[in-house]
Amino acid sequence: MKVLDKKDLVDGKALEHTRTERHILEAVQHPFIVSLRYAFQTEEKFYMVMEFLSGGELFYHLKVASRFKEDRSRFYASEITLAIGHLHGLGIVYRDLKAENVLLDAEGHVKLTDFGLAKKAILDNKSASTFCGTPEYIAPEILCNSGHGRAADWWSLGTLLYEMLCGLPPFYHKNVNIMYDRILNAKLTFPAFLTPVARDLLSKLLVRNPEKRLGAGQRDYEEIIEHQFFASVNWTSMLQKKIRPPFVPQVKGGDDVGNFDVVFTCEQITTTV
Repeated sequence: MKVLDKKDLVDGKALEHTRTERHILEAVQHPFIVSLRYAFQTEEKFYMVMEFLSGGELFYHLKVASRFKEDRSRFYASEITLAIGHLHGLGIVYRDLKAENVLLDAEGHVKLTDFGLAKKAILDNKSASTFCGTPEYIAPEILCNSGHGRAADWWSLGTLLYEMLCGLPPFYHKNVNIMYDRILNAKLTFPAFLTPVARDLLSKLLVRNPEKRLGAGQRDYEEIIEHQFFASVNWTSMLQKKIRPPFVPQVKGGDDVGNFDVVFTCEQITTTV
């Protein structure tokens, strides 16, 4: 349950983001996107109740494993690509793809969550202008404030895929300003263990010019799923969740929270109605 204090939403932008998130969650039905079960409000707060995904955050599992093998990374990237492609088909840019916003269900399939930064009615690569996102995953055009759109999500996909395969995002630095400089200027390098086909896909997703990035054209996600990296994927079966996930989270029951970091599960629940 996401609880938002109305006092914190008096700023118009925050209120707009909250409305957008609620409308998107309500409108979008997709196997790899979290579903909204209830939305209601009291005098002081807004509440959004989502389905509970007991598999935990992809971020948590990546931290445990350090990095994923190529097959596991390909599986997650495939489901994420289908989810983002669906959003783009509805004119929605996600703008906050990161390992923390990808949850796993009990079987090990992904679900995108947190649509607080999503924007509607964007059908190109430059109509959105708000500076937003998570530093490690921000596309160069957002940093440059030159207008952004769908292609920014594909940059973030490249960043996340690189992180899954290598253990860290490609331009990571603990100093955010240095990291921003690297995102804009540093040469993209790869560890020796990465396969040539994985390097090729990452090189095409992490292109600084959004118009030349893979997925930037009218065909959007179809450009990406045709890449050789995904040659073994049956996309119809993938969308129907007929492909067995390479990793199944250990889930003891419907209310098991063992796949979430204790930093969250040990927090005191302070909200009451």
